[in-house]
Amino acid sequence: MLTSTIAFLGAGNMGEALIRGLLSSDAIAPEQLRASDRRPDRLDELAERYKIETSTDNREVIKGADVVVLAVKPQILDSVLAEIDQDMDPSTLVISIAAGVDIKHMEANLASGVRVIRTMPNVASLVAEGATAIAAGSHAREDDLVLAQRIFDSVGMTVVVEEALMDSVTGLSGSGPAYIFLVVEALSDAGVKVGLSRWDAQALAAQTVLGAAKLIIDTGEHPGRLKDMVCSPGGTAIAAVHTLEQGGLRTTLIDAVETATRRSRELGKDKKD
Repeated sequence: MLTSTIAFLGAGNMGEALIRGLLSSDAIAPEQLRASDRRPDRLDELAERYKIETSTDNREVIKGADVVVLAVKPQILDSVLAEIDQDMDPSTLVISIAAGVDIKHMEANLASGVRVIRTMPNVASLVAEGATAIAAGSHAREDDLVLAQRIFDSVGMTVVVEEALMDSVTGLSGSGPAYIFLVVEALSDAGVKVGLSRWDAQALAAQTVLGAAKLIIDTGEHPGRLKDMVCSPGGTAIAAVHTLEQGGLRTTLIDAVETATRRSRELGKDKKD
C-alpha cells in the first residue's frame, strides 16, 4: 500500500479515474487523497463518492502533499503552476498529465530542483484498461518512476520512455482508441450488412477486439503467430485477411500513427512559439 499523500489538481474524468483506480485496487486509503477543482458541485460528488478531502483552493490542497498530480487542461497549466509555486514544498513530486507540455517548461515554472514526471495516459484509463507512457524529468529519481508507475498501473498498464518519444506515444496509444473505435464501428456495420442486428453486431465486434487484445497480452505471442492460428488453409479467415491486405490496412494504420505523431509535434511546437 502506498504511504504517500496525493493531491489532484483538476477533478475531471482522468483525475477521477486515477482516484477510483487507486482506491479500488486498495493501493491507498481515502484519507491520503485530495482533489481540487473550480466546480464546487463536482467536488461535492467526489467527496460523497470516494470520501476524500476536496477544495476549490489549489494552494490549500497541495499543503503537506507528497505528490501533486497536474490533471488540468494544458491551456491553464501555466496559471496553475504560477498559483502553487510559492506553496510547493521542494521535496514534492509533480506528475503531469497535461498533453503537449514538456518537462523543461514545467521545471522552468517551478522552484529549482522540484522533481517532475510527465505522463501520457489514454481514454481507456476511464475503465481501468489504460495505456500510459511515463517520462522522468532531470531531477526525478528511480523511486519516483516506480511511484508514478504504481499510480497509473491502477488504471491499466505503463511503460517508461524517453520524453523525446512522447509524440510517438501520442500517435500510437494516445490517439489509438479512436482508430479502434472506427474499426469496431466498421465491423459492426459489416455485421448488420450480413444480417445481424445492430446490438448483436456491435457486441460481437467489441468483444472480438477485446479478446484478441487479451490473447496478445496474456500469451505474449507475436500477433502474426496468433493470426496464423486463426487462418486455416483455404478457410474464411485467410480469405478475409487477403481482402484486408488488398485494402492496405497495415499501410493505412502505419500512416495514421505517423500522421498523429507529426501533428503532436506541430502542436507542441505551437505551444513553445
